[in-house]
Amino acid sequence: MPNFETVVVNTDLLIIGGGMSACGAAFEAAYWAKKHNVKVTVVDKAAMDRSGAVAMGLSAINQYVAYGKNRNTLEDYVRYVRQDLMGISREDLVYDIARHVDSSVHLFEKWGLPIWKDENGEYVHEGRWQIMINGESYKVIVAEAAKNAMNEAGFKDWLYERVFIVEPLMDGDKCIGGVGFSVRENKFYVFLAKATMALMGGAVHVFRPRSVGEGLGRAWYPPWNAGSTAYFTIKAGAEMTCQEVRFIPIRFKDGYGPVGAWFLLFKSRATNSLGEEYMVTRKGELTRWEPYGLAKPMPANLRNYLGMEDIMEGKGPIYMRTEEAIANLAAKYKDDPKAFKKKMKELEAEAWEDFLDMTISQALLWAGLDIQPEEKSSEIAPAEPYFIGSHSGASGAWVCGAPDVMPPEYAKDWEKVGQYVGMTTVKGLFTAGDGSGASSHKFSSGSHAEGRMAAKGAIAYILDNNTAPTIDDATINKWKELIIAPMARFEQYAAVSSDPDINHEFIKPKMFMFRLQKIMDEYVAGVSAQFMTNKALLERGLELIEMLREDSAKLAAEDLHELLRAWENTHRMWIAESHLRHVLYREESRWPGYYFRADYPEMDEANWKVFVNSVYNPQTGEWTMMKKPVVNIC
Repeated sequence: MPNFETVVVNTDLLIIGGGMSACGAAFEAAYWAKKHNVKVTVVDKAAMDRSGAVAMGLSAINQYVAYGKNRNTLEDYVRYVRQDLMGISREDLVYDIARHVDSSVHLFEKWGLPIWKDENGEYVHEGRWQIMINGESYKVIVAEAAKNAMNEAGFKDWLYERVFIVEPLMDGDKCIGGVGFSVRENKFYVFLAKATMALMGGAVHVFRPRSVGEGLGRAWYPPWNAGSTAYFTIKAGAEMTCQEVRFIPIRFKDGYGPVGAWFLLFKSRATNSLGEEYMVTRKGELTRWEPYGLAKPMPANLRNYLGMEDIMEGKGPIYMRTEEAIANLAAKYKDDPKAFKKKMKELEAEAWEDFLDMTISQALLWAGLDIQPEEKSSEIAPAEPYFIGSHSGASGAWVCGAPDVMPPEYAKDWEKVGQYVGMTTVKGLFTAGDGSGASSHKFSSGSHAEGRMAAKGAIAYILDNNTAPTIDDATINKWKELIIAPMARFEQYAAVSSDPDINHEFIKPKMFMFRLQKIMDEYVAGVSAQFMTNKALLERGLELIEMLREDSAKLAAEDLHELLRAWENTHRMWIAESHLRHVLYREESRWPGYYFRADYPEMDEANWKVFVNSVYNPQTGEWTMMKKPVVNIC
């Protein structure tokens, strides 16, 4: 076996991750931890400055409620999320995030984030809940504030970067930390904690991507997000919810540039190749999805669905009419050639900046294809499925809400373990952001706010359960051997073959990922299957996933980078199986545009207006599926 140094770190609060929710958690924890003499440790497989979904930046903050400014109410936001998720949302969690999110946004501005202002000094809204920013350095600013808060609180040696946490550490039914390894040096890490926050983001590259070959790594959502939060919570035995609710974003084709600013700020239309606006020509089909179909705003999945119907009828490609939108915005300056030219230049700059702020690959693609957005339309297309509990998906753990708004139907799930905001159904294990389910549309700002709320809950748990965990050397060595095993396997069998990528004794991480993506794409409603599946396909897909799980024991890694990839793809495999089981269990099609059950093509409000939850038993390897009620709070 390769020689790895073992490093054991004892702490009180362990924050795993470095994205927006982790930065929010670290910022909030710094205050309460110093006040109560609690030690905090943050571990990130990347570097906090550019870690997580906001790594490249953003052009807008997508959750700003403007609460208390006579603009919106918390109840308005709850109803908005309920509508977009086709009636399935944890409204208590959505409400709690909404009443705290504005404070995080105001902190961002205080820390130096440039937020667009109008002539009256008010934030420029992209839509009802979105505000425009110059956000290329958004994540750097937020990470700097978290680090400053921790340093000013007097913490030393609190940040471990380039360390990948692989597995949860359990003491019976309680989470006591995590184990993993450095991706830069031969070190195996054991983190022991009184409370652990799993904040490692969502998942991409579970399905075969639309962009292949040289475009394989392109993603609007970061390709390094491997489902580690879901893996950690599932393997710890936490109850999961809405794992069937993947997100299919409509994006500029091949570059994955987001379309939100074009629809909301530029007021652009999307049309098929015949110039027809599918949102208009197919509006009558929305009656099939009532009571959500014709209500406003139209759910994201239904917008997808209408465009997909045009594609299925051979009316593609679908175009974003950028040239039309820019011309319309500049039209009122037509009578003044100088003002018109100035406005066109301004709009052209904003069009490019939208991508330079957050999806640079799209700007490069435009340049490579000689596309001037003021002159030529651009193709848009549905991407492959992602798992993003903070966006328009809803997958994640079933977490405890705030006592003043959490319905008693949910509160009973924490009667035995205690009610602490952000805690999963496992003692001492907390999550937020992409990790907490059924509370989407929190985006970057809401994830930061939810991280803050969960950190406060975690410290409250520590104060009530202030016993340091322990671990014996035999357990440490067992985990070390398991996690480093792919490198040992490569070392043992590499000489069997003249090609390190082709060996009958092992499978390399990249080929393992391709195999997983092929299964999910063909059997679980991916791009090549036109997002369609049925019971027979799902059951066959489950057989193949189970075989893949057996073969995961044969993963091999040539170096630390491949060891990282081996475990990332193992994490992807587990969120894939969880998703498949949820889709199989829910016998209806509630989210057309995200996926269709061909054998249950209609929405069934009477039987399936419920949460689908699951629990994996780490001792027996069995999955338990169940329904939980949807409780409206307004």
